[in-house]
Amino acid sequence: MKENLLIVWTNGDIEVANNFPLLYSSVILDRNYWKTAHLMLWGPSILLVKNQTFIKEKIRHIISTGVKMSACIVCVEDYGAREELEKLGIEVTHTGELLTKALKDDSYSVLTI
Repeated sequence: MKENLLIVWTNGDIEVANNFPLLYSSVILDRNYWKTAHLMLWGPSILLVKNQTFIKEKIRHIISTGVKMSACIVCVEDYGAREELEKLGIEVTHTGELLTKALKDDSYSVLTI
């Protein structure tokens, strides 16, 4: 049974970010949609978090609900965003490992945006 959700957020569009991954992530655990949830930042989504104050506020709120977050270490270093993301509580790591695990694990659903 799928109980765990991994959202892979790669899109750098601010409207997409605000109206889907950030909105959905902010309610999924409180509403018991999933047992666990993880929002993974990859590519241009990292720039939105680095550069947009209101997105940082949303990220803080999402983390406070229990959603885990991580960001691609290669992308973070390319964008010079490590300090900003770590201050928010986002783990900077090799995200390919978690993505591969989730794709192979029947208890996970993986959603890519």
